[in-house]
Amino acid sequence: MSTPGFSLPRPASAQQSAALPRVDRLGALLTLLGAAGLFLLPFVTFKANRILPGDPRGLAQVLPVWATCGCWATLAAVAAVVLFAVNAPLRLAAALAGIVVTGTALAAAANALTPAHNLIVRVAAGAGFWLLLAALGLLAADAITRMRPGPGTRVLLLAAFLGAVGLTLAQGTFDNVSVMREYAVNAAAFAVAARQHILLSLGSLGAAVIVSLPLGIFCHRVPRLQPGVLSALNIIQTIPSIALFGILMAPLGALAAHVPLAAAVGIRGIGAAPAALALFLYSLLPIVANTVAGLKRVSPATVEAALGMGMTRRQTLMSVELVLALPVVLTGIRIVLVQNIGLVTVAALIGGGGFGTFVFGGIGQAATDLVLLGAIPTVVLAFSAAVLLDALVERLDRVPQ
Repeated sequence: MSTPGFSLPRPASAQQSAALPRVDRLGALLTLLGAAGLFLLPFVTFKANRILPGDPRGLAQVLPVWATCGCWATLAAVAAVVLFAVNAPLRLAAALAGIVVTGTALAAAANALTPAHNLIVRVAAGAGFWLLLAALGLLAADAITRMRPGPGTRVLLLAAFLGAVGLTLAQGTFDNVSVMREYAVNAAAFAVAARQHILLSLGSLGAAVIVSLPLGIFCHRVPRLQPGVLSALNIIQTIPSIALFGILMAPLGALAAHVPLAAAVGIRGIGAAPAALALFLYSLLPIVANTVAGLKRVSPATVEAALGMGMTRRQTLMSVELVLALPVVLTGIRIVLVQNIGLVTVAALIGGGGFGTFVFGGIGQAATDLVLLGAIPTVVLAFSAAVLLDALVERLDRVPQ
C-alpha cells in the first residue's frame, strides 16, 4: 500500500532492463547471417581459368590488414545501427554503406588476385560474399518498408540504385570480377539476348492484353460463360512450362513444313515462335481473371448513374467501368510481366533466345559465372518491372474515383 506522493522504488533488475536498449530481432538475425558469411565462408574463389575448381579464400587472405580491419569496422558499425537504431532512414543508410563496402571489398580482392594483363584467371564472388550481400539487401528492404515511401519515391529509389550500379560498372570497378569478364567476352551476344528477352516478354504480354481484355469484359457481361472460360485458361496455366514448349513444337513445326509463308515469317517448331505462343497462353488467365474482378468491384450505382446521365453502354464501359477497374487489371498485367520475364529464361531450351542462353550454356560448361551473367539481369528486370507496376497501381488507387 502506498501513500499519496510516495512510490515504492523499482527493483534493480527492472531499472537495468529499462536502461538497456532494445535489440531489433530482424536486425539480430540478419547480423548473424552476415557475420557467418563474413567469417565462416569464403569471400572469393580464385580459379586458374573458368572451368577448373576454385580455391576459396577469406577476406583477410586477399586484402591488406588495414583494408580488412576497415571493412570489419564498417560492417560492425552497420550491425550496431541495425541492432539498436529505430530510425528507418538511418537503418537504410547503414545498410547501403554496408553494401558499398562489401562491393568495394570484392572489387579490391579481384584486383589483388588478378595478375596484370591476365585474361584467363577468374576471381568469383564466394558464398560468404553472397550471404553477406543478401543480409544487407534484406536490411535495406526492411528499412524502406518501415519508411513507407510513396510510389514516386520508390521509383526514384529504384532509378538511383540502377543508376549507381550502372555508373560503377561503366567505370570498370568490377572488371576483374569473373562475371564481368564473362560479359566482356560475350558483350555482343549479351546485347542480342537482352533485346530478345525484352521483346518476348513485352510482345507476349501485349498480345495477351489485346485478347484478354475483351474476353474478360465478355465474361463479365455474360456471367454463365465465366466458369468455363476461366477453367479452360486455368488448365493451360497448370501445364509445366517446358512441357508446353514441347507440345507447341510439333504443330508449329508441321505448320512451317506445309505453309511456306509461315516459315518465311519465322514460325517454326523451335525458336521464338513456340516460346512467344506459350508465353501468350500463360498470360491469358491472370489478365482475364483480374479484368473480371476489377469490373465486379465497380458499384452498380455508379454504372446506373452514368447511364442516367445519357451515356451509352459503350461509353459507360470505356469511361467509367474500365477506368475504375484499371488498378486491378494492372495488377494482373504486373503478375504476367514478372512471370514472363522468368519464363523467357526457360524458353532458351527450345531456341527462344534471351538470357536463358547464358544460363543453360553455363550449366552445360560448368561455368557458374556464365550462369550468373544470365540470371542476374533476369532478376533485375523482374524486380524493376514489379516495382514500377506496383507504384503505378498504387498511384491509380490513390486517385479519387
